[in-house]
Amino acid sequence: MNLFLRMFYLLAASFFKPRLPIEHPSNTLSMRVLPNDIDINRHMNNGRYLTICDLSRVDMFIRTGLAKTMVKEGWMPVISEHSMRYRKPLGLFQKYEVSMEITGWDEKFFSMTHTFVVGDRVVAEGTSRGCVISKQGVIPPSDVMHRVKTRLEKAQA
Repeated sequence: MNLFLRMFYLLAASFFKPRLPIEHPSNTLSMRVLPNDIDINRHMNNGRYLTICDLSRVDMFIRTGLAKTMVKEGWMPVISEHSMRYRKPLGLFQKYEVSMEITGWDEKFFSMTHTFVVGDRVVAEGTSRGCVISKQGVIPPSDVMHRVKTRLEKAQA
């Protein structure tokens, strides 16, 4: 249930945050380890890190305008690869920040970096590759970026 609450909160909060540039977006979310985030070892479950990375991507989709473009075009984001490196555990009720940055793209995939930080200490790092798909197949990232920019320019005119 807490994931739905986090998602609803994120969806509402993202609309009131500053917009992000589509060219090289990066964002940071402040979070806290909740009771259903922990595992038997009393620290945040490794799978929960991936879920938090998903939330960070949703925040970015909304704040760049990509979410509206995806809805209008019938597109869907898909993660094809994700890896995490865990350095220090996150304990119950511990505050942390997760930042996400699109570090580049090729003809098919976006590359992203996710960094979990407590204070000035990196506690986990992740990298992922993802794409945007339609019924016709993968949309090249350059086309995605162009379509979002065009849509934003029309909205501002």
